[in-house]
Amino acid sequence: MSRSVRRGAAALLLSSTLLLSTAACGADTTQSLNSGSAVAATPSASSTFEKQKLAKTRFVANAGLAAGAAYQWIVKPYKAGKFKKGADGRTFAMVKAGLAGAFTYNRLKAAVNNAKGDPLLSKAVAPLSSGIDSLKELGTKLRKGEVDAADVGGLEGVINGIKDAGKSAGAEVKDKVPSASQLTGG
Repeated sequence: MSRSVRRGAAALLLSSTLLLSTAACGADTTQSLNSGSAVAATPSASSTFEKQKLAKTRFVANAGLAAGAAYQWIVKPYKAGKFKKGADGRTFAMVKAGLAGAFTYNRLKAAVNNAKGDPLLSKAVAPLSSGIDSLKELGTKLRKGEVDAADVGGLEGVINGIKDAGKSAGAEVKDKVPSASQLTGG
């Protein structure tokens, strides 16, 4: 048998095995769920505590990434005049700012969702939801070069509000600049 035929046979055997084992696992899972034999996990005091702890941790991570992206690629370049017509590197700065705006909005929404797992944090963050919603089109405005001082000021206000809310609930947020792959969704 030639080498390529052996490789093809081995690949066929391996994929068939994986397919059959996956199908068998799926059947068992479906059968146990349909028969009602699966035991539902009941939350305990420790799982509630862990859920709240993870909610704060996730909130801090997402809010920190949002704050870092906003400052690094929107606020700082805006204050340096990178978005003004005729500025050196304006197009590249606006593209990065547009990506950062969309990323910031996404991470702030995730942070608010994380905050729902902790009662104190949820109460502290609740008033900021409308401010976060106002940032929905920020990425598009930045890419088009339509951003102004009010937009950047509003962004800074929302970020500072999130940081203050986290601090008041025992979840201090520090800026964490995301990597380029995080920023582009990679």
